[in-house]
Amino acid sequence: MSSCFVNTPVESEDLTRIPHAERFSRPKTASYGKKNGVWYASGGAGGASGPGAGIGSAAAAGGGGGGWGRPHASLSRKSSVLEAEPLGGPAGAKPSSGRVIRIIHGDNHNIQCRVLLNLRTSQPFEEVVEDLGQVLKMNNAKKMQTVHGQEVRSFSQLRNEFADVDTFYLMTESMRQAVSGPSSPVRRSRSRAASTHAHPIMDDRDDRPANTRRRARSKSRPRVLYADPEPIRDYAVLDLMKEEPVRVTIRGLRRTFYPPLHHAPLDNSPPDKRLQLNWVFGYRGVDARRNLWVLPTGEIMYYVAAVAVLYDRDEDAQRHYVGHTEDIMCMDLHPSREMVASGQRAGRSRKTQAHIRIWSTETLLTLYVFGMGELDAGVSAVAFSQLNGGSYVLAVDAGRERILSVWQWQWGHLLGKVATLHDDVSGAAFHPLDDNLLITHGKGHLTFWTRRKDGFFERTDIIKPPSRTHVTALQFEQDGDVVTADADGFITVYSVDADGAYFVRLEFEAHNKGVSSLVMLSEGTLLSGGEKDRRIIAWDSLQNYKKITETKLAESAGGVRSLYPQRPGRNDGNIYVGTTRNNILEGSLQRRFNQVVFGHCRQLWGLAVHPDEEMFATGGHDKHVALWRKHKLVWCTQVPYEVVSLSFHPFGMALAVGSTEGHLIVLNAETSATVASVRVCGSPLSCLAYNPAGDVIAVGSQNGSVYLFRVSRDGYSYKRAHKIRGSQPLTQLDWSTDGGFLQTATEEYDLTFWDVKALSAEKSPVAMKDVKWYTQTCCVGYTVAGIWNNRYYPMTSLIVSANRSAAHDLLISGDSDGYLRLFRYPCLSAKAEYNEEKVYSLQVACGRFLYNDRLVATVGGTDATLMLWDVVDD
Repeated sequence: MSSCFVNTPVESEDLTRIPHAERFSRPKTASYGKKNGVWYASGGAGGASGPGAGIGSAAAAGGGGGGWGRPHASLSRKSSVLEAEPLGGPAGAKPSSGRVIRIIHGDNHNIQCRVLLNLRTSQPFEEVVEDLGQVLKMNNAKKMQTVHGQEVRSFSQLRNEFADVDTFYLMTESMRQAVSGPSSPVRRSRSRAASTHAHPIMDDRDDRPANTRRRARSKSRPRVLYADPEPIRDYAVLDLMKEEPVRVTIRGLRRTFYPPLHHAPLDNSPPDKRLQLNWVFGYRGVDARRNLWVLPTGEIMYYVAAVAVLYDRDEDAQRHYVGHTEDIMCMDLHPSREMVASGQRAGRSRKTQAHIRIWSTETLLTLYVFGMGELDAGVSAVAFSQLNGGSYVLAVDAGRERILSVWQWQWGHLLGKVATLHDDVSGAAFHPLDDNLLITHGKGHLTFWTRRKDGFFERTDIIKPPSRTHVTALQFEQDGDVVTADADGFITVYSVDADGAYFVRLEFEAHNKGVSSLVMLSEGTLLSGGEKDRRIIAWDSLQNYKKITETKLAESAGGVRSLYPQRPGRNDGNIYVGTTRNNILEGSLQRRFNQVVFGHCRQLWGLAVHPDEEMFATGGHDKHVALWRKHKLVWCTQVPYEVVSLSFHPFGMALAVGSTEGHLIVLNAETSATVASVRVCGSPLSCLAYNPAGDVIAVGSQNGSVYLFRVSRDGYSYKRAHKIRGSQPLTQLDWSTDGGFLQTATEEYDLTFWDVKALSAEKSPVAMKDVKWYTQTCCVGYTVAGIWNNRYYPMTSLIVSANRSAAHDLLISGDSDGYLRLFRYPCLSAKAEYNEEKVYSLQVACGRFLYNDRLVATVGGTDATLMLWDVVDD
């Protein structure tokens, strides 16, 4: 038995008196049985009979007008007119006894229809094909074939060989001979109006033939945004068979992308360009400690993501050490101040294991690498010894046992290791007067370790567990006494008696809450920085830590994360301050502090490039929107909501901002003033873009819908136009060149299309294959298929971001593992080669080519990292 939903013809009513919308909105459920080899309706007057009743139209698509119409197909051999209704149940569900397919007229591709095909019928397959032809107003349909020209000859092929194919073409005998004959048909171009005239559609409201009258416009059809659509090209079947579609497996699901008729030839060679790091924005102050130094050259040294940055303020230039493959977790400067030890976290692959690198600050060359295979989750602390000229390096593993190890780094020899067994080790150091005395500190512990000649360690716990004291910083007096600071705001000084026992010499409350940094200056002044109270205080260690002076940072700057003197060895009082809001300030306790480095301090998702200049804008969860001209900050403003998406108006005068709470905010791109604010919905606005003309903006939301707004006054005025409903959360959005269509990528990596003229999301991928796209930011599609399932990197890589250059010759992609890759465009094959950079640990949330394709900007999403890249010759 099989069942479907149909509208049973009404015999006692005058159909012309029933409103059109009402006649096609009252489905009646009928059970179907089999009698004399023919499917018939078992109940209700005027039931369908004949072979045609075995199929039902689910969302009939007629030719003409750019929208999906309803061809009134005669499904009965008794000339009774039946109109099938959409199938019940979830969209795309396949009943066990049937299957929903799309059939297309072999000669006029604008005539299409979705039907529910009964796979258990006893009819011969040839008769079913003929009945399907009647649905499309084709007489004597003889052949069913796939998009690639493969002929379907049986129900068994539909169930097995073509189980994943949902679109089929029907052809008559004359069409079949024309295709298989000696001369191949040429591509034809016709308008939709011409197609409608050539293939008239029956109208049950009038007894006259459809070709003798004009088709009435449905009153329920939504108002369009644009004028009459341009003619759409139609292709013969042979044109569709020239190339095979590309099938890509993403998250275990197979997706099919159809090739356009004309595209650039396949080229799997790597591009003749590569990416070179130009600038790193911000500073890592959110979750790191002791990460700011000053080199003898005057350069400021700090790290962001997997990059060590050396910033020369005088020259306004940066140098970068990019030897690490995952986030740098800790660093230390050699006593000679000419070398650096840096340790990274562990990644997922063998190439990204946790290890320590020794590199030169002058040449940026890697001198030594050690710890591969010895370190587990990462390196939570690293430090050089002091007394023997920095020949030893200690490291604390971030694994479960928090193993402390000592290395003679010139030879890569492991001198000894011991498990500290502390949950959180936030720092470690060699004692300046004894290279065999090591100190570790963290949450609930302060421990002294004495390394013996046989490699074993003797342990002395200064703070006994289960203490709640969290030691956050460590410094030493000139005579060797240990100075610590904790998360409760106290500073404690430990000394040693004649018997070698440690005792508390002095303890006092320095800050209201946690102390994040301690710096002992050469003349005996101790600087302490408060993370919560934002205060910096100077203490005289020679006068029993008497307070000398203090200052307080502005609330917008954030709390103190790290302190370092601007000119080490000089007592001029000038210092650098790294803050918890990822900024670096310079100043002194006697004068105001000025911002040297600005960065976003929370998740960073929004990125948009200016249409006419080498400028770009960023916006994040810190509610800040910043405009940059290359690496220079033009302006920064704060908006009321967390930012997740940005887009420039095509004229460059307005900047649209999408928030997590569903608000669309528009800023003046020159002054940063707010010029408009619109409440769109209650879900995050994850993607938005203006059409090429700049008179409509499309906003994609996490609720799956696309919202359209009319735009006027060069992007300063907005009026709500329409909403196109969807179901899956949207992540990327592109306009077509003519402004008539949208393509979007969902969180599940489905590529969906939207007809802006018809305000409908019901578009076949085959019908959209030749649409030209104004931008390409969707990371799925035929022209970007090669970035998936690539043979040169794991199939498990999830691509998060993609962008095509303005010249249509390059493509960048960023994945969830932090890899940034540069391909040729289009990228069609899984054998496509690329040039790769790895400076992020987590995902590359967004990457964009700037105005003239000479620069690329990338943001890191959860780690708030912003970087600028040069596109240089390889």
